[in-house]
Amino acid sequence: MSPSAAGAAEDASPFVLLLGAAGWHKQQLVRAFTAKGATAKALAFERCGFAVDGPSGLALGPHRRLPDAVLVRSIPDGSFEQVTLRLSILHALDALGVPVAVAPRAIERCVDKAHTTFLLQAAGLPVPLSWALEDPEQASERLRLELAAGHKLVQKPLFGSQGKGLKLLAAMDDLPPPEAVDGVYYLQRFVETGRGFEDFRVFVVDGRPVAAMRRQSQSWITNVKQGGVPEAVLPEGSLGAFAVRAAEAIGALYAGVDLIRDATGQLYVLEVNSMPAWQGLQSVVEIDIAGEIAAALLSRIPAFSAAA
Repeated sequence: MSPSAAGAAEDASPFVLLLGAAGWHKQQLVRAFTAKGATAKALAFERCGFAVDGPSGLALGPHRRLPDAVLVRSIPDGSFEQVTLRLSILHALDALGVPVAVAPRAIERCVDKAHTTFLLQAAGLPVPLSWALEDPEQASERLRLELAAGHKLVQKPLFGSQGKGLKLLAAMDDLPPPEAVDGVYYLQRFVETGRGFEDFRVFVVDGRPVAAMRRQSQSWITNVKQGGVPEAVLPEGSLGAFAVRAAEAIGALYAGVDLIRDATGQLYVLEVNSMPAWQGLQSVVEIDIAGEIAAALLSRIPAFSAAA
């Protein structure tokens, strides 16, 4: 194939923009999209913006045309203004008809754990008792009542992931001051499993539970990044069904759903991550998770879907 023909072929292939992708996940996604006949390019959010002379009013780094699809791997930390701008760019792409995974509305629903819990409960899914409060006196009274009933609470950052910022509240003195929680107490009843410290992560893609793992740890924080040990399990039965319903509740094309069983066997949905990492999960399962994500997103491109 001549260089000009190769360039024409590349121009004809679907162009997928990978926002916030880096390292291992970027490599996996580029490989997966390339294997399916698409061209995938990574771009930092910091290089994106709005511009009246850009493609359809957007500035997308060096790219002078809209992508055929966008995959959001992560949104980096930033000021309120920076995060607002990044979400606005995703909303603009969505309004222009560009398939965006994960959709900005799903990201907004998941970034706020209290909102996620509300949506899960509204969808009829079992969730641990949870409270989101600003008043430290209300938070203190809630902790007092739960301790008196024999329950511990977990203080979670309203915005957070990978087990960072979690604190187990087993005594009144454990309640952090308001400034340590950015003025919001998100409290969730600690679920006793009766089997040590373990929970589950199910990876859902396009309405299917494609992979799952049990995470076990010597600590009550089981995230793989925090030392949890992953073990592959089958994403079937109520485990897979609850995960699919949870992903549907927040409207995500793909998601990582965390679940836990209490000592009686009752399954609860803990959280939904709309931009989940999957390196730990991929290390214990054979299915190509990046390939599943790529196939699901490419199926949303009308021309590519019709050709396939």
